[in-house]
Amino acid sequence: MKTVSDRLTGHDLVIVIGAEVFRYYPYVPGDYLPAGTELLQITGDPAVAAAARVGDSLLGDPRTAIELLVDMVAEGSGRTAPEPMPRPRELPQAPNTPLTPPEVYATLSRVRPADAVIVNESTSTMAQQIEWLPINRTGSFFATASGGIGWGTPAAVGVALGDRDRGVERPVIGLIGDGSFQYSVQAIYTAAQHSLPIVYVVMRNQEYSILKSFAVLEETPGVPGLDLPGLDIASVARGFGCRGVDVETTEDLEREFEAALTAGTTTVIVVPTQPQEAML
Repeated sequence: MKTVSDRLTGHDLVIVIGAEVFRYYPYVPGDYLPAGTELLQITGDPAVAAAARVGDSLLGDPRTAIELLVDMVAEGSGRTAPEPMPRPRELPQAPNTPLTPPEVYATLSRVRPADAVIVNESTSTMAQQIEWLPINRTGSFFATASGGIGWGTPAAVGVALGDRDRGVERPVIGLIGDGSFQYSVQAIYTAAQHSLPIVYVVMRNQEYSILKSFAVLEETPGVPGLDLPGLDIASVARGFGCRGVDVETTEDLEREFEAALTAGTTTVIVVPTQPQEAML
């Protein structure tokens, strides 16, 4: 809570449209809102409104609300507009071995089809995903609300099956950490059996990076069982009936990703990446 409250300090009104109030995870003790700050949430989901821990909620269509609010904003306000979220998109001057997560996401940003949907459970690299793969289409991004591990792999299957049932054709990109992938790897068997157009990109950093970051946050470093050496994920994927490939470079990743888009089945691309501390 403290991190959110600190970020909002100095503002008299916060308006949250189409989102939760807030995802207080990981838990850090503190006030929900700083003193003197009011909050209004606009959402079309009664459950999200009921779960809001602070402020007032208005049920309604978010897009309609935004359009009406824009019409009410007077021109020529003397208030200085806040700076947008920084997205420096900085890459190393020379390629790394293993690759860094930004190098992986930069590559995907070049080859991702405009209509693709992203399912993300690479929780230690979500900040980089937002920077390099911003979401600009409704219904094109799915991620766990907070805390649970193992959701992303089967969720990609559910999204692809739902698209097929609705008659929608679009690729599904599953961004999965090697740790998260182990919890429900059997889901890719369903994907293969139904020839679903899913491209899983598994970032193989040989550890539970997000859990190591939590251990530091909770001042409990050295937790055992958080290293994951020796996993052959591509072989496991082939054993379940998917295309499974290992890549080492951004050129390999780009080539295999483009091949996966026309493969007619589910592909699991495994990319060795450098571990990094998550931005909690």
